Amino acid sequence: MLDVCLLGCGGMLPLPKRFLTSLLVRYQGKGILIDCGESTQVALHLCGWSVKQIDHMLITHFHGDHVLGLPGLWMTMGNNGRTEPVHLWGNPGLQQIVDGLMVVCPQLPFEVICHDVAELGYQFELNGLQVQATPVEHRVPCLAYSITLPRVGKFDAARAKANQIPLNYWGALQKGETIVDGDHIYHPEDVLGAPRKGLKIAYATDCRPSAEIVAMAQDSDLFVAEGLYGDPEKQQSAAEKGHMVYQEAAQMAKDANVQELWLTHYSPAMTNAEEFLHYGTEIFPNTKCGTNLMMTELRFAE
Repeated sequence: MLDVCLLGCGGMLPLPKRFLTSLLVRYQGKGILIDCGESTQVALHLCGWSVKQIDHMLITHFHGDHVLGLPGLWMTMGNNGRTEPVHLWGNPGLQQIVDGLMVVCPQLPFEVICHDVAELGYQFELNGLQVQATPVEHRVPCLAYSITLPRVGKFDAARAKANQIPLNYWGALQKGETIVDGDHIYHPEDVLGAPRKGLKIAYATDCRPSAEIVAMAQDSDLFVAEGLYGDPEKQQSAAEKGHMVYQEAAQMAKDANVQELWLTHYSPAMTNAEEFLHYGTEIFPNTKCGTNLMMTELRFAE
């Protein structure tokens, strides 16, 4: 099970009734935060989930509306008793950004560790979740992310018995552990069927549509994508700024065969996001306008 909260849905600057776009994903009590603009700390407080349990932060790019909330959030985490390291992931140059932001919070009770996702081949694992980063087109280097919770195959007791595997090892093997017992080595695949479909979230904001994003988001349970403007007549303006309109996000959701699309990162000039929703639903019916603190709980199909 994955808990998901869209903390805000705005772009460029926070508004009184629209926090900046940020996404919080929670799995087994641990949190992964994607982006952290100025209003993120307030949204997290209203969300009700513990800021102390955010272990990882994924940064899409280094524009202010995606990183300027970090110092305040770090200080709040420290004041709440966090002492374990916090890990940040992003493009080359992340360490320089963090060093600059640390000027206003130099005495944190925990270490902030930066990771260059390019050095990791844009794929890595966090708390049992598989993360893929995908470079996207924007005015500065920018990343989209997918987060996947894999699911092993069903336990096959008949296979376990046929392979003469002791009963006391079944539970560990079912959890994916390999057991060494003297000269015998038992592997999870000895008792499990083929892997089943897991859970997947994709997140793409501040970008132009691309085949790479479609591939990354393929078969996602939830796709969170920006719609800077809803009015299709503003598509050229969005493109010039390295952004998307509703129709473009909806077309990618359709092409990627996702289950649900949440639009986000609205322009401050677009005061009523719902007014243009039909432009998205005409292409991908299960399109929704993201709102502050919009939540969902993703569960395995079976």
